[in-house]
Amino acid sequence: MLTKRIIPCIDVDLDEDGNAAVYTGVNFENLRYTGDPVEMAKLYNEAGADEFVFLDITASADGRETMLGVVEDVADEVFIPLTVGGGIRTRDDIKETLRAGADKVSINTGALERPELITEGAEAFGSQCIVISVDAKRRFDGQGEHYAQVDGESCWFECTVKGGREGTGVDVIEWATEAESRGAGELFVNSIDADGTEEGYDIPLTKGVCDAVSTPVIASSGCGGPEDAYEVFTDAGADAALAASIFHFDEYSIREVKEHLDERGVPVRP
Repeated sequence: MLTKRIIPCIDVDLDEDGNAAVYTGVNFENLRYTGDPVEMAKLYNEAGADEFVFLDITASADGRETMLGVVEDVADEVFIPLTVGGGIRTRDDIKETLRAGADKVSINTGALERPELITEGAEAFGSQCIVISVDAKRRFDGQGEHYAQVDGESCWFECTVKGGREGTGVDVIEWATEAESRGAGELFVNSIDADGTEEGYDIPLTKGVCDAVSTPVIASSGCGGPEDAYEVFTDAGADAALAASIFHFDEYSIREVKEHLDERGVPVRP
């Protein structure tokens, strides 16, 4: 079995003075200041993270470009694979983000608006560089294509854009399979319903995507501790577990999570 990856993530926005800052929230809302992105990147690089994710959380909603100067500073501090997302809409955006030091780009809104971007990026830079991010939200109605049982009710998962602010009517499972067919090298599955709750990953969502594709899946949103990571690996089949709050606020260390997984028989990197 391939080793499972533990990935810390920072959500970056501009503060009132226009400087980059890390924020943490719940359900993509009620954001609170958490720290400096470059300093946090350096700490996670030293803490044993397998990869690192930098998300510019308002670039798409504000219609601006990704803060590439900050990406360059972060890239100087991390010597593990770096994924950068936010505001990437064109082939040139992908190129410039990779040139700034990213190893992979995470694309959500830009790909949903123009799915050809996935193919263009994969052909130009390789599938391994193209991560399709999905901000999924539960819907308990009859408008979806694929359904799961959640708390005794049947629901489907809708792709949202602009940081979860707008629904698209697109079924997550349908989109995941299309993204894979277009050349996505990885799928980054965020749950708006679980985000920041620390009540566990959205297992029905993650399992639905993992069962539908062969592309590696990063589970995101809701991690409250090592056992949640264990469950998303064993119950949902995720290839990587992303977490933010439990690491940002020193509730658990990356080392503690990996030790727990190793003790439970899940293969992880040292």
